[in-house]
Amino acid sequence: MRLIASDLDGTIIGRDGKISDRTVRAFQDAASAGVEIVFVTGRPPRWLDPLRERIGHEGKVICSNGAVMYDLAAGEVLTAQALPHRNIFAARDAILHLHPTTTFAAETTSGFLLEPGFVDSGSVELLDGITPAPLEASLAAEDAVVKFLARGKEQDPDVFLAEVHEAVSHLVSVTRSAPTEALLEMAQPGINKAVTLAEYAASLQIAPQDVVAFGDMPNDIEMLQWAGSGYAMGSGHPEAIGAARYKAPSFAEDGVAQVLEARLAELEGP
Repeated sequence: MRLIASDLDGTIIGRDGKISDRTVRAFQDAASAGVEIVFVTGRPPRWLDPLRERIGHEGKVICSNGAVMYDLAAGEVLTAQALPHRNIFAARDAILHLHPTTTFAAETTSGFLLEPGFVDSGSVELLDGITPAPLEASLAAEDAVVKFLARGKEQDPDVFLAEVHEAVSHLVSVTRSAPTEALLEMAQPGINKAVTLAEYAASLQIAPQDVVAFGDMPNDIEMLQWAGSGYAMGSGHPEAIGAARYKAPSFAEDGVAQVLEARLAELEGP
């Protein structure tokens, strides 16, 4: 084990936004043992405070499902894979043809744009001063969109993903990470967590077989398959569990910490 690559939400961060003490200790012990750590998340850079505050991580973070490589210590976007605006609007039209009540939002390298109805009126985004507006009006030519989001109203999340994937896969890559919502996340075709993680590991001269990865949702599947030791959380999505080589105990059981503790014990030897 030379590199640990871990998803955040549902893997090490709970719905309350907290990371357990046991998980914090496991990552800190791994870092002390000389193991490289990179977090790989669908979150944008602005939502990484738990890593700083709880784990003390100051290294790289792969954000927006692989579209962004972020330097947490410097607070700087190192690389960004932007989705062409023409693809965004073509995908939007195709999704609206399927489900006319769908609403949309766009993560850019500098902020967040959302359409009316995308979030509830009391949401964090609105409290942060973001004014909902149609993307045609709010998306400027220079905005680099790294994640395009579509929220269905009453669709089954997995059915929604399957339908949209079939309709727009030639325009965007499509995945989901929200456990219960019909919320889809789209990026430049060919971009996912595994692609950017593989590039990062190669830059450190670390082979896939020396990587231990953790995840829980469909947006983690490629990463779990690429890593030599890919662990799906026992509490994760059935597709993630079916795709991974290994299954970790559930999030509630500190599954990531349990695996890391065992792996570190093996490194230390008798």
